[in-house]
Order: sequence, then structure tokens, then C-alpha cells
Amino acid sequence: MAVLFRMTTVPISLQKLITGQLPFMKQNGFEPLMISAEGELVEQVVVEQECAHVPLAMTRKITPLADLKALWDFYKLCKKYRPDIIHSHTPKAGIIGMLGGKLAGVPVRLHTVAGLPLMEATGSKRSVLNAVEKLTYACATKVYPNSTVLKEFILESRFCKPDKVKVIGNGSSNGINTSYFSIDAVDLEAVQQLKHELGINEKDFLFIFIGRIVKDKGIQELVSAFTALQKQYAFIKLLLVGPLEQDLDPLDHHTLQEIEQNPAILSVGYQNEVRPYLAISNALAFPSYREGFPNVPMQAGCFDLPSIVTDINGCNEIVVDGENGLIIPPKSVDALQEAMERLLVDKELYAHLQSNARRMIVERYEQKYFWSLLLEEYKEALRSKRLSS
Repeated sequence: MAVLFRMTTVPISLQKLITGQLPFMKQNGFEPLMISAEGELVEQVVVEQECAHVPLAMTRKITPLADLKALWDFYKLCKKYRPDIIHSHTPKAGIIGMLGGKLAGVPVRLHTVAGLPLMEATGSKRSVLNAVEKLTYACATKVYPNSTVLKEFILESRFCKPDKVKVIGNGSSNGINTSYFSIDAVDLEAVQQLKHELGINEKDFLFIFIGRIVKDKGIQELVSAFTALQKQYAFIKLLLVGPLEQDLDPLDHHTLQEIEQNPAILSVGYQNEVRPYLAISNALAFPSYREGFPNVPMQAGCFDLPSIVTDINGCNEIVVDGENGLIIPPKSVDALQEAMERLLVDKELYAHLQSNARRMIVERYEQKYFWSLLLEEYKEALRSKRLSS
């Protein structure tokens, strides 16, 4: 069996970015091994992905000395396990995995790009991140941006040559399990109980956001737009599902205070199971500044939710403006408020978007189809390396 390293910086990414992939690869001739930093989700991920995990001390921040140690430790892991393929996700795991794998002589080194933090960076930090990205791609044998627009950004930025870059299928890092993300797969009694616990009434219109509660997810704009609409539409509520991360990308004091004190803003923290929250919602509001190919709009679409997303890569491929959602400029409170209001007052538009939401996801992003394409990428990469050696 071919040994396959799958690595991300932190374990939650192993759980969320590649759900179900590793059992599929085990069934098709690969021996996967997960690599990430330690974390409270490791044991859970090992069970879910049905394969072993090896810890590697990595951080999501720029930490040169710690990163050099991680590179050396990963080099030793490569020499110990002798992987045939390294496939990395997330920036830090990418540079460690691709550079360490090249130094160790690993024949196939693949890196998936799912959003670039450097897009929001400036000055010397941007220069450092650009250099790291170029080095990552230089050490990779193939680079997989998970959206067409992200591919175009990579090529325009001259991070690598066009023949090294490929989007798998219609985009995404993992596709979506459309049977799992379905109202038919949810316990309706549990949904009603959740509504009761959160104080959601039948007349309420519930906007949902799922993701990290941080500035670059557009949370400040979302809270501002919602509170402005609240003055005219007393029946609306905002549900925030995700962890607050004030250390990396903090919200301002006013936004935090509004989240804590506004009874119509329901912040429930990180939830491993998001389906019941989607089932009680009426629309997704996802005003992120940057993404790769986000899972959340796909998940929302599977629950027949129209989505409001920003005009950024990934989001503007999943959502077709006026068909299954609305696309707005990023960082615009006015545009977000206007889009939210359109869903509240234009019943014909809402019904049209809702009627297309699930169908457009199922047709383009079914998970098992994506897995089969990725498996072929692995097999073809190994064949090519054997022929050339």
C-alpha cells in the first residue's frame, strides 16, 4: 500500500477540510497517516478518519525558530515512514510539508490552497507571506487551488508556473456529502427542541453565520447591518455559530458588546454538529473578506437556504447572483444590509433563490465524485513518478 501523509496545521482542519476522505483512500490502496499539531480534537479525528495521527508542533502564527524545529521534526518523520505522497492543507503545514518532503526526497508532494491569509496582509508581513507561498509552491510537485478564482490569483501573483496548478472538478477541498447535509437526515424533534431553547418563534426570520467569529469573516459588518435592520424589522434574529478568536483577528469592543448584550443575536460558540442550526434558519449571511472554497455556503444550500456572500473567490463560484443567493462587495455594511432586507421583503425573490439552493449544490459538488477525482490525481502522480525514475 502507498503511504499517504495528510497534514494540516491544527487538528480541526483534519476534521473539517477532509471529512471522510481518508477511509475512502484506505479502501482504494492507500495507507493514510494524519499529521498536525496536538489539540483536543485529535482523538475524535482519529476515530472519524479511521487512521493514526502523529503530532507535529506547528502554530498558525509566524514563529521562525519553532517553524525550523517543526521542519526538522517533519524531515525525520519522512525518513521514518517513507511516504509516497504528502498532501498538505493550510499555509504553515504547506511550507513545512512541501519543503520538508522535498528535502527528504518524497516523490509526490501536493498542496491544496484553501484561502490565503496574505490577501489581507500588508507591508512587510505581506512580503514575508508572499515569499513563503512561493517557496511552498516551488517545493510542491502539484498545487491544487480549491477555486478557479484562487487559481487565477496564484497565477497573476506569479507564485508558480501554470502547468503546476490545477483545480479539481468544480472546486472545493472535499466536495460535500449531500445526503448527510439534508433536512431528511436531521431529527425534526431535536430541531424543534433547539428552536425552543434558543427562543425562535415561527414568525422569526433567522439569519445564520457559521465560522470563526473574527474580523476577516465580516462579523463587524454583519452585526452592524443586523442591528440597523432590527430597528425596522423586529422579527429578525442573528445566529452566530463558531468560536470567538480574539487572539488572532480580534473584533472591536463595540461589536463584542453588541453580540453579548443584544437579545436577538444568538452566539452559540463552536458546534461540531451544525445541521440542526441550519435546519432552523432562513438564510445564510456570510460576508467574509477572503476564502478558498468555503464549505458553509454549500452546507447552507443543501438545507435550501439562500446565501448572501461576498464577491470573493470560492463564494462567487458556489453562489450565482440572483439564482441561489446574492453576491455583495466585501466590507460594505450598506450592501450587506440591503441584501438582507431584500430577502426579508421580496417574497418572490426569496422563493426563487430557495428553490434553486439545494439543486445547484447537488449537481456540482457531490462529495464522492470529488473523492474519485482526487484518487485519480494520486494514482496518476505515482504513475508519472515511477515512469520518470
